[in-house]
Amino acid sequence: MDFVEKARRVFEIELAEVRRVGDRLDESFSLAVETILRSIEARGKIVVVGVGKSGHIGDKIAATLTSTGSPAVVLNSLNALHGDLGVVADGDVILALSFSGETEELLRILPALRRFAVKIVSITGNPSSTLAKHSHVHLDASIEEEACPLGLAPTSSTTAALVLGDALAMVLLQARGFKKEDFARFHPGGSLGRSLLLKVNEIMRTGEQLVLMPPTATVRDVLKRMAHARSGSAILTRPDGSLAGIFTHGDFGRYFDTVPDFLERPVSEFMTPKPVTVAAGKLAVEVLHVMEKHAVDDLIVIDETSGKPVPVGLVDSQDLAKFRLV
Repeated sequence: MDFVEKARRVFEIELAEVRRVGDRLDESFSLAVETILRSIEARGKIVVVGVGKSGHIGDKIAATLTSTGSPAVVLNSLNALHGDLGVVADGDVILALSFSGETEELLRILPALRRFAVKIVSITGNPSSTLAKHSHVHLDASIEEEACPLGLAPTSSTTAALVLGDALAMVLLQARGFKKEDFARFHPGGSLGRSLLLKVNEIMRTGEQLVLMPPTATVRDVLKRMAHARSGSAILTRPDGSLAGIFTHGDFGRYFDTVPDFLERPVSEFMTPKPVTVAAGKLAVEVLHVMEKHAVDDLIVIDETSGKPVPVGLVDSQDLAKFRLV
């Protein structure tokens, strides 16, 4: 038996089914997003409900929604009629998952949910099902084939529902203007959250690690200061403290063998006069994008509060791993 080939077949089937669901997206999806948006803007929440495998998918969808700024809770349909309906409030949106659309435990709570001023958005594999018909908005997650060779275990169907839920969460994220900073606020305990919350002034080199020299200094003197500070670059500043340029080890390598009396000449002849900079108050993650865009290893941090670019620090690409930014 070729196990790898059979595994690839599972991928092929599920990918094909997900594409079919994506191709069928229509105005119902837009209506679902608008319905949820109205609820969230009115301080409502998303109540996710499902049974069995659909319940497991619902748990993940609820977690994704909540972590991306769309508050969601999971309602256990088995306990809903025994007190758990207390999580539902007027103005909420019910996101109900059932592949058949005929799940008894879920249908049993529909009359109770109708007593609340809520909207029901359902994800089923049967647009003609009872759940679909009793929903304000129905999203079609029907498939042609499960990846299970016996046609029994929910595979393609659960994947289709999961991707639809992810699509809802990601579109809601964009519609609400959710940003990296917001994501970090909801994930402060993880390394991702910590790195997203860091500001440039928290990771930059300062003090003795920072080489500040006048453009009139000789290359030799600049190199001595760089060696002492163990820095790959020197920041050149004017008498008023504003940024004049940058000189790096790369510049040294380019000119050392080709320029007579190189070490005794003023560094201003070899510096980069308009180096790439970043503001001290920016998020540290932006440093990565700037360095990649301009293909630089050292980034000068500036303070512009005085109306001129005053260097206050330096970000070295070698330091980024320490702060878990790479």
